[in-house]
Amino acid sequence: MAGATPPLFDRGLLTKRLRRAAQGAPPDFLLVRASGELVERLLSILRDFGTALDLATPGPHAARALAGHRRIDRVIRAVPLPDLIGQGPFVPLVAQADALPFAEASLDLVVSLLALETLNDLPGTLIQIRRSLRPDGLFIGCLLGGNTLAELRFALAAAEAEIKGGASPRVIPFADPRDLGQLLQRAGFALPVVDSERLQVRYPNLLALLHDLRAMGGANMLSQRRAGMLPRAVLARAATIYAERFADSDGRVRATFELIWLAGWAPHASQQQPLRPGSARMHLSKALARPGPQGDSGR
Repeated sequence: MAGATPPLFDRGLLTKRLRRAAQGAPPDFLLVRASGELVERLLSILRDFGTALDLATPGPHAARALAGHRRIDRVIRAVPLPDLIGQGPFVPLVAQADALPFAEASLDLVVSLLALETLNDLPGTLIQIRRSLRPDGLFIGCLLGGNTLAELRFALAAAEAEIKGGASPRVIPFADPRDLGQLLQRAGFALPVVDSERLQVRYPNLLALLHDLRAMGGANMLSQRRAGMLPRAVLARAATIYAERFADSDGRVRATFELIWLAGWAPHASQQQPLRPGSARMHLSKALARPGPQGDSGR
């Protein structure tokens, strides 16, 4: 349609890059970290899950973690490409993350690690996930957050502005925790929770970082990206700026990855409910009053 806003991400390009990455041995330190954290979070939930779905996680790490959980009976791994399925004790399924082929209220647990941040319609996908969950079913997601690769964004923008007089986006934008919490609520999840952690990884230099990003299929896939390769002069200047601003005493440079965790439940009558307006039995001013030194109300 004329005048329509183009999608933010070039999903076709991303698919090609993920297929290329799957043919090699892409760095998986982020997936290892996220899948380990997933196990810890599930251990704190004392309930059984009949059918669990690993949705679009780039490697089989999450599906294997789910299959090893004694409270989960069956694991389905849904990915957009057969090349990405991997090996493990799970049911393989080729499906797009934004077009779930599951009946309403058919899943007990949906998990997705490091995949949803490149969807063009994340709100719509969250709604589909919530509808696919049975009442009191759980969604846990992990996305890369806004502080991810902040050092790289700074170095590339500074170098391009210095050499070419202006900068274009070279790193995809990442989500803010507050925005993701609002999306969970809009999608109809009950008891939404959002938290984040930062992970710093060290590299010999900027080129080593870029090598890892390309190997993971994580290079720039913005629809409105500037065509062509990054000019060699810009890349060289960016490497210098990166080393000047973000190197440790041993010369190695830092790269930040922010992992944002989302959790929400499909609504159920047994869940804790907010009080109805006007039903409180104590005035707010009394609830907030500090006790005085002799134990009085502090009035």
